[in-house]
Amino acid sequence: MAGSAQARFQQEELAQAYEAYKKTRERIDAGELWWDALRDHFTSDATFVDPAWGRVDGLDAIVQFLEDSMRGLEDWTFPLEWIAFEGDCLITGWQNRLPGHRPDGSYYQVPGMSRIRYAGDGKFSFEQDLINMVHMLEVMKESGWKPGAGFSNPPRDRVRLCAWEP
Repeated sequence: MAGSAQARFQQEELAQAYEAYKKTRERIDAGELWWDALRDHFTSDATFVDPAWGRVDGLDAIVQFLEDSMRGLEDWTFPLEWIAFEGDCLITGWQNRLPGHRPDGSYYQVPGMSRIRYAGDGKFSFEQDLINMVHMLEVMKESGWKPGAGFSNPPRDRVRLCAWEP
């Protein structure tokens, strides 16, 4: 994120937008909201890049992607753990947490990170989620987790390129 010589937005504004996003994510994890609630946090022309589902452009397509990709994962949570800001960019750290615990009491989880660009007015124009998919598949197998009703595998023909230049 070096290279953002000038911040277009005050860090306080970016932090407030992230806090609103984080509260929505926490309510999703608590089962109070569904993933389409993230609609309010993205611009109409936003891009979302997922490690399994690929690149999705436009708000309506992002909402459909969230609906399709999260169905069957209702017993997972994605706790947000930390954030770093620079200019109009932020990076968050979070977990892909499966249900249950290992015999030692630890969670079945895999860390993830997101690169996010703030566009102003409390909305983000870009998110790219990054996780080690091999590790994710290993932990899914270790936990014995099985997908819930409505689960869909990611499409094989998605573009996986990232178009964000910081």
